[in-house]
Amino acid sequence: MAEPTTTPLAEPPLLQLPDFRRFWLSRLAGTAAGQMLLVALGWQMYDLTGSAWDLGLVGLAQFVPALLLALPAGHHVDRSDRRRVLATVLALQAGVALALAAASAAGWMGRGALLAVSLLLGALRAWQMPTSQALLPQLLPLHRLPNALALSSAALQGAIIAGPSLGGFVYAAGAGAVYGVSALGFAVACGCVLRLAARPAPPPREPASLASLLAGLRFIGSQPVVLGAVSLDLFAVLLGGAVALLPIFARDILHTGPWGLGLLRAAPAVGALGMSLALARRPVQRRSGTWLLGAVALYGLTMVVFGLSTSLLLSLAALAVSGAADMVSVVIRQSLVQLATPDAMRGRVSAVNSVFIGASNQLGEFESGATAALWGPVASVVWGGLGTVAVVLAWTGLFPDLARRDRLVRQPDAKTVQDGQSDG
Repeated sequence: MAEPTTTPLAEPPLLQLPDFRRFWLSRLAGTAAGQMLLVALGWQMYDLTGSAWDLGLVGLAQFVPALLLALPAGHHVDRSDRRRVLATVLALQAGVALALAAASAAGWMGRGALLAVSLLLGALRAWQMPTSQALLPQLLPLHRLPNALALSSAALQGAIIAGPSLGGFVYAAGAGAVYGVSALGFAVACGCVLRLAARPAPPPREPASLASLLAGLRFIGSQPVVLGAVSLDLFAVLLGGAVALLPIFARDILHTGPWGLGLLRAAPAVGALGMSLALARRPVQRRSGTWLLGAVALYGLTMVVFGLSTSLLLSLAALAVSGAADMVSVVIRQSLVQLATPDAMRGRVSAVNSVFIGASNQLGEFESGATAALWGPVASVVWGGLGTVAVVLAWTGLFPDLARRDRLVRQPDAKTVQDGQSDG
């Protein structure tokens, strides 16, 4: 008589998992609120000063504290209840938005106040990114992490598309109205996070020290796959970014107006949103290293196409494909980093990763502007895209373990670097 067979129960969709659903909603609401806040800050600064330089200072004021505080923030995240840390950061941002709304209504806002607020927001974001990245793997089985990262990225891209549009629409009622709506979004995000099950951090086995502070850097340096993936993104975005030059391409090359510039800025996010939804349904399961390197190479090639294009439609298509390719890279890279990192170190490793991401974006914009001033915008973008492809070829040889990586699963032979050989 044949043995009865059993069929394993299908796993529920990720959004049916209560904690992941709350995290996903929090990311959607919090990112949209942050995007609206940035729109209002920029518009209000320009209304007050009419200075492009001051607009640049707003971005710089947010980047510098995020860079300087990244390592202490990651250290704190690993020794705290990540849920409470993230809720606190969101609540403080809601308070900042409410204060901005009140000050705008009273006519108290000036250049100095806006720059001071930008510094504060940058400091808060030093905690927000590593906390969010370190919290997600605690909410679901690790084998579902690639799907969860893709679905979480879909919320992020949707908010990046919708947030500025909503902020610009509400700004017709004044900057204070945008700040008020932004505060509501942060409050909703905070409420969702507070409803997550508490996950207190295990007590550290030794006091905080310089060694424990730098443990994230040591860990990344000891893991060839992680180091290769993180540094690949740094150099690819550093060379291949074209966002800073979009106004030049819109006006002088594609001969379109502000509406065309808006479409160009939205195109990468639209492509990324579509790809993130596709990856949530069908994640990369085999040959992940090949997919990662191929996606970054495709990103570089799309920049070459964009740089040479004189057609708005072709340029939009190239940017949309670049966003889709970048999303494949983002999901695989974050999966590799999170799966290789012990839970007790995810905050510090995520903080280092956030520094790489921030540096690549900010320095990439500077590189684009500098090379465009020397060679012209077309040559800057085309050579940057070709440079990205060259980086992929170099990284294939420099990091063979990354190129050969197959499945997105935790590797049993991966070396684990402890926090001062103590709290991992």
